[in-house]
Amino acid sequence: MPKSREQKKEILKKLEDKITRAKSIVFASFNGLEAEENNKLRQTLKSEQSEYFVAKKTLFSLALKDKKIDGLDVKDFKGKIAAIFGYEDEVAPAKVIYDFQKKNEDKIDFVGGVLENKFLSGEKITALAKLPSKIELYAKMVGSLNAPVSGFVNVLAGNLRSMVYVLSAIKEKKSN
Repeated sequence: MPKSREQKKEILKKLEDKITRAKSIVFASFNGLEAEENNKLRQTLKSEQSEYFVAKKTLFSLALKDKKIDGLDVKDFKGKIAAIFGYEDEVAPAKVIYDFQKKNEDKIDFVGGVLENKFLSGEKITALAKLPSKIELYAKMVGSLNAPVSGFVNVLAGNLRSMVYVLSAIKEKKSN
């Protein structure tokens, strides 16, 4: 059943609000998603502070009109389009969709996205999804910073251990 003008205005308001709050937006075309798969995907995205939203391409275009993003025209995307809004981690929506895509081939594909007010192609979104998460990058950085310090501590501890062995050997020799 077609939506009334008032319903479309309400959807447009929601979309504009979501676009304003989002740190990133991923556009995906979906075909043949079953209700159960759709619900699981929405729950996974929600746990990552992201949101899956489906609307007509015309409404997406109207909501994005004021953002002036070069190269983005939602009407050029083929098929049914969903927007996945990332509110906390910019890469989380792409990662969740990429993981879902691996398990459910031919049901959802990247068609583009917006990051830092710039349009990214589907291929760039896929590359972004393959990057390590922020937490993994932080862990690697801390490990890299920590490695020289722990090596230095081990060297100092080794010298102390050697000195203790020498002193205990001298003590044993004197007690014999």
